[in-house]
Amino acid sequence: MKKIVIVGGGASGLAAAITAARKGCQVTVLEHKERPGKKILATGNGRCNLTNLRLDPDTGYRGGTPGFATSVLSKVTVEETLAFFEDMGLPVRDRDGYVYPRSAQAAAVADTLILEAEHLGARLLCGVHVRQVEQRKNGAFLVRAASPEGDINIPADCVILATGSKAAPATGSDGSGYGLAEALGHTIIPPLPALVQVICRGKVFRQLAGIRAEGEVRLYLDGTLAARDRGELQLTDYGISGIPVFQVSRYASVGLAEGRKVEAELDFWPDREESQVLSFLRERRDRLPYRTGEEFLTGIFAKKLGCVLLSSSGISLTDPAGQIPDRKLERLAGQIKAFPAQITGTKSFDSAQICCGGVSVDQVDPATMESRLVPGLYLTGELLDIDGICGGYNLQWAWSTGILAGRSAAGRNH
Repeated sequence: MKKIVIVGGGASGLAAAITAARKGCQVTVLEHKERPGKKILATGNGRCNLTNLRLDPDTGYRGGTPGFATSVLSKVTVEETLAFFEDMGLPVRDRDGYVYPRSAQAAAVADTLILEAEHLGARLLCGVHVRQVEQRKNGAFLVRAASPEGDINIPADCVILATGSKAAPATGSDGSGYGLAEALGHTIIPPLPALVQVICRGKVFRQLAGIRAEGEVRLYLDGTLAARDRGELQLTDYGISGIPVFQVSRYASVGLAEGRKVEAELDFWPDREESQVLSFLRERRDRLPYRTGEEFLTGIFAKKLGCVLLSSSGISLTDPAGQIPDRKLERLAGQIKAFPAQITGTKSFDSAQICCGGVSVDQVDPATMESRLVPGLYLTGELLDIDGICGGYNLQWAWSTGILAGRSAAGRNH
């Protein structure tokens, strides 16, 4: 019976374990937390956005070789993933393309995976810290680890590294997999926080803390537009957050790491051109000249946001709106459409949902997830230099790479 050791009991590791065990392999999962699947519990605000029916691998994944994801997801599709969960008895529901477990509980997903793996005979060893993955001259492996009972050495025909990244280390993703992969000759693209909050310079954000506003964020690197996204922006005392900010944050992380100038523009009226906003403001001034400056934007923006936009345009909050000159309305329209934010950093790995960076996918075969450098070694999930956008993309990446690695390892001829 083929022996497969999987390092990491997260989403991709459990998917790999189930797939390999179904093919008759002796599977051992080594998880260093007290239970497998801890990061799954935190996904989708505890509801677990399993996948996305409208997933577009060509636009939803980033990395040094983003086309790698397209190739992998053609091997294990969203439809196959849904069938994978259906076979385990997990009903799902579709919310505008976003797929969740019927119970809307992430714990149901983790529990289903664990129950299925155990039913198939996979050993799930927790509290185990892998120190080394060694390949012997005959091609077999020896996995050296520390367990609660002491040091253990586990022989394996194949090893699957499913250790995750450095994001959300409290759930088990402590970055230890990078060292294991690097020791076996793999190149590591420096991991950086992604899907994370962004820190901005300026006391103005303290005034805006707590504001939520529909809008668009545009991110610039050295003055060139790098990314943009629309949705609900969240303004905080340290800077900006919300899903649109998460979507562009990986470019901020990379730009800052490269020493580039990183800036953002916040568009608080994205469905109108600046000229249309200016026309609206002029008409409003002429129709409501008796209102004070502070009252001028009432009903359009939250009061705190309106006051900041007015003040940054040089408009008095106490003078009548009828006295606002055209040049200041032009500045106000500009502030509404392109409120500037100088980005100085991001929140840490503790706050990040995922990482960008990881093992170079140029050293991994997308048809199998097998290392091109170490035959019999497979790599999955967030460990790799592929990061997805919000909306089920990163879990789908975990399922697809895990299933593909488990299938390939089980079918590998020695």
